[in-house]
Amino acid sequence: MTRYAVGDVQGCDQELRALLARLKFSADRDRLWLVGDLVNRGPGSLATLRLVRALGDNAVVVLGNHDLHLLAVALAGQRRRRSDTLGEVLAAPDRDALLEWLLTRPLAHAEAGDLMVHAGVVPQWSVALTLQLAAEVARALRDEPRTLLEHMYGNEPDRWDEQLRGMERLRFTINVLTRLRLCSADGRVDISLKGPPPPPPAPLRPWFEHPQRATRNARVIFGHWSALGLVQRPGVVGLDTGCVWGGALTALNLDAEQPLVSVACDAYQRVGGD
Repeated sequence: MTRYAVGDVQGCDQELRALLARLKFSADRDRLWLVGDLVNRGPGSLATLRLVRALGDNAVVVLGNHDLHLLAVALAGQRRRRSDTLGEVLAAPDRDALLEWLLTRPLAHAEAGDLMVHAGVVPQWSVALTLQLAAEVARALRDEPRTLLEHMYGNEPDRWDEQLRGMERLRFTINVLTRLRLCSADGRVDISLKGPPPPPPAPLRPWFEHPQRATRNARVIFGHWSALGLVQRPGVVGLDTGCVWGGALTALNLDAEQPLVSVACDAYQRVGGD
């Protein structure tokens, strides 16, 4: 069995299929780790969901911000954005089954020394705390999906505090796990900032550059930062290589020292942000 981690697909179904062919991926033998943002902005969100769901337990998926946005549009009346390409999913005959499957995906997954999230973790969170907080969001998605999806938008609170409770705690967790790029050493986040990181000595640094982060003993696999591109550092793997923007869709064999495998992607969107 081989575990392949794949970056943000964002509805680029044909590129995902081409990548799996290059990997010689076998659903009987291998497992696919997907860092979230399966859908939106590319032309094949429906086909992507159907393909990944059909892999069953051989696909490990964590939710990204675009996946949550699809759920909010479908289940909580959130308005669609001009760049959304979700109409085919919303009109599909198997829409309800696909949405129910997406609702049950976690925001974090840990296994064999690896932690996978869509965006990042603040320095104060250990792997165990990250999984605990992700599980709290998963329970809210299961028990009160509309309430959570209606109130998850917003950038406050902007600093981790273990005393956070209720929707503030859930919103902060969602923002960190699905939207984080930059934070300070004391756990303050700025979700609005995109593009390349500011130069030192700015207190807001890429979340993985804080030397005392509590997840430093794990290998963290993430996506969400196409402006940064591929990241390979000790204990950190960033796989968002900008597929939907005309970059590439990239996979990494998590179980062997082998080169990355990538396929080129058409530019379905103009570069502008995530």
